[in-house]
This record gives sequence, structure tokens and C-alpha cells, in this order.
Amino acid sequence: MTVHMIKLCVGADSIEDLAQWQKGRLAAQKAAGQKPQLFHKTRMVPKRQAELLDGGSLYWVIKGVIQVRQRIIGFGEGQKPDGTPCCLILLDRKLVPTHPVPRRAFQGWRYLEPADAPPDLDARTSQQLVQLPPEMRKELAELGLI
Repeated sequence: MTVHMIKLCVGADSIEDLAQWQKGRLAAQKAAGQKPQLFHKTRMVPKRQAELLDGGSLYWVIKGVIQVRQRIIGFGEGQKPDGTPCCLILLDRKLVPTHPVPRRAFQGWRYLEPADAPPDLDARTSQQLVQLPPEMRKELAELGLI
């Protein structure tokens, strides 16, 4: 049975900002002679890894709104900058815009049941939303208009 994760995307102002940050991270890894791999570091190891790998995604909350997801493709072991061990959540490179849903701030990550996950946007709607300023997208989502 599939389950998803939800996580705040701290520091990104928009989907485009997240995409640029990830693109830069991949380029830096390549320049350092490493295999380019997108991942998110987390202190807590998910106990439901099999369910996450059964089609699960990481849903990113950007500026208080769930806006995009990335498929989870694996897990690994890593180290934080201070040397402490951590779990790597390996992510697909494709960012899939979702129907914007307001979400209050929380710490860490949470499991997200499929019934509670926002649906993906079709290509046309996605393109139209990307053209709106991030603050307007957030406001429209909070009003339930998108």
C-alpha cells in the first residue's frame, strides 16, 4: 500500500526556485566528480520505507502551500555537515506541480495518506499557475479559488 511524505521546503519561494536550487546542486555534484543524485537529508529514518517506495512521493510545502511533489526512488545513508549520520531520501528529478493546498507549518516530515494528497495539475493548468506570482498563488489557494 502506497504512502507519501510531506515536508516544508525551507528557503524556496516557488516551484521554479526549488527547481533552480536542485539544478545547481546536481551541477555541483557533477563538477566535484560525484554521481549527480537528488536527495533530502533527514535525521529520522522512515519506518514505512516499503510503502514509500511503492509509488510514494515527497510533497513539498512552499510558502505555506503544498505546490509540488517528487517521486521517492530510494533511501540511503549519509552524513550531515557536522558528521552525524542521517537518512537520505532519494528523489526523482521530475517536479510534478499539484493542486495548491494550504498547509500550516510543522517540523520535520510527516506521512501523507494517498486520500489526503492533492491531485497533480494537468499541463495547461500548471503552466497558467506558474505564470502567477508566488504570493498570488498562495492567496488564491488560501481562498480556495485554485
